[in-house]
Amino acid sequence: MSHPNAAEINTDVVIIGAGPAGLFTVFELGLLDIKAHIIDILPRAGGQCSELYPEKPIYDIPGLPMVTGQGLTDNLMQQIEPFGPTFHFNEMVETLTSMGTEQAPAFRLTTDAGKIFNAKVVIVAAGGGSFQPKKPPIPEIDRYEGKSVFYAVRQMEDFRDKDVVIVGGGDSALDWTLNLEPIAKSLTLVHRRDAFRAAPHSVSAMQELVANGKIAFKLGQITQVEGEEGQLSAAMLKTNDGAIEKLSCQRLMPFFGLTMKLGPVADWGLNLNENLVPVDTEKFETSHSGIFAVGDINSYPGKLKLILSGFHEGALAAQKAHRYIYPEKKLLFQYTTSSTNLQKKLGVS
Repeated sequence: MSHPNAAEINTDVVIIGAGPAGLFTVFELGLLDIKAHIIDILPRAGGQCSELYPEKPIYDIPGLPMVTGQGLTDNLMQQIEPFGPTFHFNEMVETLTSMGTEQAPAFRLTTDAGKIFNAKVVIVAAGGGSFQPKKPPIPEIDRYEGKSVFYAVRQMEDFRDKDVVIVGGGDSALDWTLNLEPIAKSLTLVHRRDAFRAAPHSVSAMQELVANGKIAFKLGQITQVEGEEGQLSAAMLKTNDGAIEKLSCQRLMPFFGLTMKLGPVADWGLNLNENLVPVDTEKFETSHSGIFAVGDINSYPGKLKLILSGFHEGALAAQKAHRYIYPEKKLLFQYTTSSTNLQKKLGVS
């Protein structure tokens, strides 16, 4: 709910979500002289790239043979800096009200921080919505979270020379098993069964490490943890045959997946389909004029949930947004390589 005396913020576009798709959309809007404010429930830019795999390598960004999640975020932030976007972190959009017409859309948004935004266009780039890790049913695990129990790797150095236990059988569990094995003092992978829901090459690489004695693999579940002042000393493993085994452990990483919550977006009348927002692929506009959806939150035939797809979607959304924001101006498409005006905006001499 907004505060009675809250100052209203007027802008061309409000972007909901500061992940890669939202950040690159800022760039495409900036090329067209369109100003944007970005609202994100997280404390920093980058979305899942920064929150879940900041140091995990990404290999399918054009022109970058390999980049980490945080590296990609840093590059995007540098790319949009010339356009001076304004970020509002740790905030969630609570209400979205249409104030305009189909030909001349206008919107009023309020956040849980009491801010009011007036914009001609809204671009939803909220990924899968707000997300949080599914926590294991281990008593008092919250006492250790952020100190010795982690649901994502922010700094690999936090795991160097530590006894690490990773729990899970999906891509995240196996990816971090492979990435942390070279620096951990010891590494134990725990899974309730010997079948995995991960890429075949990751499974074979993990099995090779087990065969060579470089990591341990245990069938069962972690039922308890021990330690003082948030620092783990051991994890109790209940094996599939009912035995209890004590594992030395200074770091525990449970990977049980994410709980995705779409939040208020579900109440905005966007004709949701399985918690995704249907769009047309000409301009990535939703069923409501002036509201666009880019990135993982949208849905259309042939959709691929790739970061590079979100970049393409943001570019086309920006083109249509220009028609709403500058209805009297004819948009002449230009390549950044050939436009002196664009190069000036980007600070290129």
